[in-house]
Amino acid sequence: MSTVAHSVVEPGARSKALAMAVVVLYALLTMVPLAWIVLTSLKSPPDSISYPPKVLFEPTLEGYCNLFTTRSRQTADYIASLPPPDDRCEAIARARNMVVAGPSNYAPRFVNSLIIAFGSTFVSVVLGTMAAYAFSRFRVPGKDDLLFFILSTRMMPPIAVAIPIFLMYRELGLSDTRLGMILLYSAINVSLAVWLMKGFIDEIPREYEEAALVDGYTRLQAFFKVVLPQATTGIVATAIFCLIFAWNEYAFAVLLTSGEAQTAPPFIPIIIGEGGQDWPAVAAGTTLFLLPILVFTVLLRRHLLRGITFGAVRK
Repeated sequence: MSTVAHSVVEPGARSKALAMAVVVLYALLTMVPLAWIVLTSLKSPPDSISYPPKVLFEPTLEGYCNLFTTRSRQTADYIASLPPPDDRCEAIARARNMVVAGPSNYAPRFVNSLIIAFGSTFVSVVLGTMAAYAFSRFRVPGKDDLLFFILSTRMMPPIAVAIPIFLMYRELGLSDTRLGMILLYSAINVSLAVWLMKGFIDEIPREYEEAALVDGYTRLQAFFKVVLPQATTGIVATAIFCLIFAWNEYAFAVLLTSGEAQTAPPFIPIIIGEGGQDWPAVAAGTTLFLLPILVFTVLLRRHLLRGITFGAVRK
């Protein structure tokens, strides 16, 4: 009587098909809101609030024009006296008896998001990597207690420390400044960076550094020339997670910024159009706001996948 051996590691064809179906279904469910946001950004204001919702519509760039410009309503006689419109946004505005009064504040807010998010990510990853290396390689008194304390700073809800931080920033003159937001986001993200990077550095064999020290390298040279190249995947994965938090953060941005250093998340919801919320402009701002994270993650996806699975299998 012959028997068929089944691998306890390799899944069967039915299991693979079921897993694939679950993954595809999950991907479709998560993509529906994103697709709807992109479609809404291409609708006209009446189409965006129509009921039942329109799936088939005539695309227009009115949402993007309204996002980047401010408009004022004028009389028909005044609009008729104007020369022909210079660009498409002006033509769209005149079709609704309005003229473009100037640029909006979206572009400066978007630039603030770029500077604050990437600046805080850089600071967090640098400090987190150095601290993680110290915890991983040196005998630090009270190491476990210090690591738990660092992690506990991530457990506090933002509302619990919002008022003290607001009062402290007001006294220090850091309210509504890019530097203040970079320091705050770095302080929040550094705990995540330390814990993630410590796991990656623990997986790097100490023998590499010992060989470098024997060859005459200093500890600092061994760190930069041996450890950091080996920890590239971990650094990339940590940077992505820190960037996502800083890029999407809303509570502190609302409380501590109002003008000069305001980021895009608190600005997008207050885009007001004629008669209320300009949903195509809101959707256009959200669509553009998604692009940097999407591009950054896609460009580094290989390192991200390797970083997530790094150390999962010991040899």
